[in-house]
Parts: sequence; C-alpha cells; structure tokens
Amino acid sequence: MKHGRAVIRFNSGKDTERKLQEIAQVPLPPYIKRDPESMDSIRYQTVYASETGAVAAPTAGLHFTPGLLANLQDAGIDNVQLTLHVGPGTFQPLRREILEENSLDPEEYYISAESLSKIRKARSTGGRIVAVGTTTTRVLESIDIESGESFSGETDIFIFPPYRFRNVDALITNFHLPGSSLLCLVAAFMGYEFMMKAYQYAIERSYRFYSYGDAMLIEQESRK
Repeated sequence: MKHGRAVIRFNSGKDTERKLQEIAQVPLPPYIKRDPESMDSIRYQTVYASETGAVAAPTAGLHFTPGLLANLQDAGIDNVQLTLHVGPGTFQPLRREILEENSLDPEEYYISAESLSKIRKARSTGGRIVAVGTTTTRVLESIDIESGESFSGETDIFIFPPYRFRNVDALITNFHLPGSSLLCLVAAFMGYEFMMKAYQYAIERSYRFYSYGDAMLIEQESRK
C-alpha cells in the first residue's frame, strides 16, 4: 500500500466491469464529507464523457451542458475533445517542501487526429486555445501539437512556476485545494500574486470552491 492506496485483484473474469457497475460507488473527492448518492453518478460527470478509466471528473467540465455547447458552436466557438484518465494522484497533496522534488503519478491520455487538426486550424487562423480544466491543460502541454497525427501514452507532467506554456492560451478552472499540484499549475498560468488576489476575492464573496464549486476564466500571464 502506498499513500493509502492498494492493488486489488478480481476473480470475476470478463464480468469485472459489469460487477463494478452493479456494486461500486462514485469515487468522490476526499473533501466531500459524505457517502456518494445516486445523483452523483450524473452530477459528478461531464456531459461529454465517453471513455472509462478515470477515478475523478475533470471538474471544470461540469459547468457545461448540451445547450451551452450548442450555443458556443452557434457563436463560432468550436470544441475539441481529448482523454486523460485522471488518477488518484490528483487528490494527493504535495509532500515535499522543495517544489521541484515533488512528482505526479503517470496518467494515460489520448488525443485524436481530428482533434489535433481542429487545434492546428484554430492556431493557424489566429484563434485561441482555451483549455477546460487543468486535466486538458496537462495533456496539451505534454504534446507537440505541430507534429504527429494522433497522440497516446502517459504523462506525469508537473507544471509549476516558472513555466512557459506552449499550447494553451486561456484556461477555465475551478478553485483548488491549497498545497495541491493543481494550484501550482494555476499559479504558473496567471502568476502567483495575481492568483492570491483572485482567491482572496473569491473567499470574500463566498464563491464555492473545489469539485462542485464555481469556475473562472484566466489567461496565461505572458500572453495578456
């Protein structure tokens, strides 16, 4: 067992996935201090989710509805989907005082040729790449969008200041836990001082934090 996690072996053969669907519960984040409810299987899931494998939802995406996505499309704002199988490491605090000595668990990702083509077209025509969530940001910053027809593999990229973003221009993200790798990524994106002011503003006005909380749209510091 490592950091409260263990490996479990099932004897159900090909029926494992079906059995899990029958008996398993939605793995809510540890800061939600209650047992999962039946509605969590809907609420703690994005409307565009299509692949199994993650243990947590990319929570910035929870703000989107089919109607909102349709409105964006009508306004000429295209959307592109990619996959990152979020692992339990997303909830782990940074354990080492020296930031550079921390690391993240590897997570599987996939981005299709169609998605890459849309991203390249947007970039070539002067459009902006707006990532929905730190999950999407980590995938896009793990690849070279100018080469290759599709990408799959594992990423353990840990983004913290100072980091120069290559592919993402703006970011929609929720308000994150202190001492987390997610907060480090946001600090790298908008600058530490400005981030602290934004979080103080949110606290003073009783914004909701974490998975079922509010979101903000921020721009990369160097591209404002």
